[in-house]
Amino acid sequence: MEPAIHSKSALLEKIENKTARIGIIGLGYVGLPLALRFLEAGYPVLGLDIDKRKTAMLMAGESYISHISAGPIGQAAQKGRFEAVTDFSKAGEADALILCVPTPLNSHREPDLSYVISSVETILPHLHAGQVVSLESTTYPGTTDEEIRPRIEKTGLVPGRDIFLVYSPEREDPGNPNFHTRSIPKVCGGSTPDCLEAGLALYKQVIDQVVPVSSTQTAEAVKLMENIFRSVNIALVNELKVAFMKMGIDIFEVIRAASTKPFGYMPFYPGPGLGGHCIPIDPFYLTWKAREYDVATRFIELAGEINTAMPYFVVQRAADVLNEHSKSIKGARILLLGLAYKANVDDDRESPTYRIMDLLEQKGAHVDYNDPYVPEIRPTRQYSRYLGRKSKDISGDYDLIILCTAHNQYKTINPDALKVPILDTRGFFSDTFENIYRG
Repeated sequence: MEPAIHSKSALLEKIENKTARIGIIGLGYVGLPLALRFLEAGYPVLGLDIDKRKTAMLMAGESYISHISAGPIGQAAQKGRFEAVTDFSKAGEADALILCVPTPLNSHREPDLSYVISSVETILPHLHAGQVVSLESTTYPGTTDEEIRPRIEKTGLVPGRDIFLVYSPEREDPGNPNFHTRSIPKVCGGSTPDCLEAGLALYKQVIDQVVPVSSTQTAEAVKLMENIFRSVNIALVNELKVAFMKMGIDIFEVIRAASTKPFGYMPFYPGPGLGGHCIPIDPFYLTWKAREYDVATRFIELAGEINTAMPYFVVQRAADVLNEHSKSIKGARILLLGLAYKANVDDDRESPTYRIMDLLEQKGAHVDYNDPYVPEIRPTRQYSRYLGRKSKDISGDYDLIILCTAHNQYKTINPDALKVPILDTRGFFSDTFENIYRG
């Protein structure tokens, strides 16, 4: 293949004058907000997803994510500025291709790059000179240059000359009212200096602050460090919660008081376990990669063990509370408040509530859930048997209620009026109520 002499200059010109067509691969919690941001900035956007239901809803002006309004996408679709399709051959029509696909763990807690590899393999026949390709999915250091770059090179395209390969980790925080795609600083690393230049040019058009780093490996490591930091600190407060509870000390009161220190302290909060697509998963990407270098990441693995054990602790606390009311966990009717992994969103990925539900049912309990954001359970990888189970009313006849997710809607609940013990895993309810138990 002849070198594309003017590939970079032509690409930068398109990006600058906003005629570059932006292709977003994966229209989920990361890809959809990013598509909206590029549309808002004036770019034509092509959305690619394997889910026909998603693409059909978007083209009809509907949203499948509660905190994201589809209005702007519907308007852009009507004007021909946005198209959502399952036909990946259209990737050749894009000047920028941004991969926002899942990177889960397999059953052995090893990285599962199948979504990334499959997406790359699908678009390979349609890549051409003058495109920038960016991976945003969280992964271990080396993925971009070890897995994606060789596949691109087999097509005859040379990264840094014909095509421009970068890694820029997503930093979405679903439902956070204080930070949005535009205002969250964006880290970017390139396979070559010219790749980095193209990546920076792309993201600077839509993100207020773009942070360049020396390589794709560094950018990949940044994302892992951020989430490992959270995982380790959450594990610490989860461990302290158990210890303090034995001492008759309320961990949430301790955190509130400690937070008054204006330096040297940052509050983290315990809960029923970790959820979401990042913190329960990302640390294990690094532990897996570190073994390749004969490095034992014991601190990270210990944090993972503590956080993974929290649903078991909640179930034991549930048994204790029921026992105080002369009831057995076997045959008990239990309602779980909150299926989403965090408050005020419909994101139930890796939610610890699923594990708590599973463990309670293994012990013979009859378990329902209530969640205003998840009226019906959607397909999940690990708990497919719960598909179609519907949210129940809080006023049902239950032996125990467990608060798993601190949705704002639950603030209207008067625990004493329910006349049923409530196990509060989030420190959500005031301890002035008679039937509140911390867990």
